Amino acid sequence: MKKLLTIKKKTSGRDASGHISTRHRGGEHKRFLRKIDWNRQFKDLPAKVLAFEYDPNRTADIALICYENGAKSYILATTELKVGDKIVFSENAPIKDGNRIMIKNVPAGVPVHALQIFPGKPAQMVKSAGTSAYVQSVDGKKATVKLPSGEFRLFSSECYATIGQVGNANHSNEILVKAGDSRHRGIRPTVRGVAQHPDSHPHGGGEGRSSIGMNPKTPWGKPAMGKRTRKAKKASNRLIVQRRK
Repeated sequence: MKKLLTIKKKTSGRDASGHISTRHRGGEHKRFLRKIDWNRQFKDLPAKVLAFEYDPNRTADIALICYENGAKSYILATTELKVGDKIVFSENAPIKDGNRIMIKNVPAGVPVHALQIFPGKPAQMVKSAGTSAYVQSVDGKKATVKLPSGEFRLFSSECYATIGQVGNANHSNEILVKAGDSRHRGIRPTVRGVAQHPDSHPHGGGEGRSSIGMNPKTPWGKPAMGKRTRKAKKASNRLIVQRRK
């Protein structure tokens, strides 16, 4: 759908000053951004699934839907969704793939995705290919949900989620068979730190081939591999019932 496409501007890992802020980026294939309807613009209005499409900007496939008033939009495709299916965004929608419903009305054990973090926000969690979350329990205005990472987290029971597991579950099994597969995706080569000059990387220098000789560090001297980067004091900590394994 041409109306739902915008060109993706290439930044090649540069920030507003033109300096490299993210290394190993650049040279990707031309792409269009698909406008995904994270909030489902029409409540209680059925929509029909017209087609499934590939989206180069995400791991999941997307579905083109058409509402009864003629408006069209993109949503994430689920594993059980089929062309011609009717779906709806409603507080008490039936438990069926593609329907968007309040968490408090989702039975335990039913896979959901595209969860709101706060009521009224767009879908923010569980959007990758093959992922799904499960409602464990609902207690008044709070609901406990098990996320794909294994973490148990509290949500408002009035948040919305979409029924079903996100499609394209085999994405994690895809293998990049040549260097060009990475280059088309905008990923440029990475040089090992030990192969660099000591001015360029803490692991660099030394006579001949040498080991790292220290705890692994980033090019800027910060600890790499294994150091926790999540801040200890974070507002959302109170919503985590059980951390991921």
